[in-house]
Amino acid sequence: MFEAAARHGSFNKAAEELCVTPSAVSHQLKSLEEFLGLKLFRREKRQVYLTSSGERYLGSVQMALDELESATRRMMTSTNTSAVNISVAPFFLTRWLVPRITRFQERYPDVELRFSSTMGYIDFEHSDTDMAVYYGRGNWEGVEEHLLRNIVQTPVCAPSFLEGPKALQTPQDVVKHTLIYITGRRHEWNRALREIGVSLSDATRTMSFSSTSLAVSAATEGIGIALADRVLVEREIESGKLAAPFDLAFDTQNAFYLVYKKNRALTYGMGAFRDWIIEEMQMDIAAHAGGKQE
Repeated sequence: MFEAAARHGSFNKAAEELCVTPSAVSHQLKSLEEFLGLKLFRREKRQVYLTSSGERYLGSVQMALDELESATRRMMTSTNTSAVNISVAPFFLTRWLVPRITRFQERYPDVELRFSSTMGYIDFEHSDTDMAVYYGRGNWEGVEEHLLRNIVQTPVCAPSFLEGPKALQTPQDVVKHTLIYITGRRHEWNRALREIGVSLSDATRTMSFSSTSLAVSAATEGIGIALADRVLVEREIESGKLAAPFDLAFDTQNAFYLVYKKNRALTYGMGAFRDWIIEEMQMDIAAHAGGKQE
């Protein structure tokens, strides 16, 4: 009642929010003031104002209520400690994680994974999401981080780009075609082109899409050339839907990380998923390194 009255500056509005009478609010707050031995409100006509003591008290009360709400939410969503709510970047989810999930299920048949696809970061304090896979450079505030793999990109395109009058014969030929980039990540093509000795200003056309998934789909349809992590488009390359015309590897200085709230005690299901995805990723990295050596 104190928090509601302080927030609204009105006993009547607090009463409406809490579904009680204004007199009940007034009586309870008077009892609170008597208990504390302090005046919390200045009452002026129909408006109430916090005293300096009330202002100090309000911050602590709001923090306590926020923590209570978070604890209640966690209790409501963690009745099954084997269930894990996981938020994953769409491209990573569909290209890498989903094809391997059966291996997780075989090892942990008692763990239920609940996936959601999102591009943004999670407010773990006020969300029922337990874990997430982030794309970036790490060092996010308030989360534990486990590096999964660094992102190394290569140009990918439709196989038709390897033929015809504008066929890709050298890396510098990419500027003869539309260069596809992710919105807000134009710098990736800038960096890649600098490494092969050309400039983005030399490109015939550019086109942007809001996600890696859309950019790769556009490349598959022959719209242009995109940059993608070869591991994540391996199926498309093996099936002939995409081609990686050059043996190029551009370090993005970004990586995929498994993250969850800092200092959180992991449930059985969370621990199982963390151990499995790290192990699976290490096996995948080793397999591709072995393939390159061959």
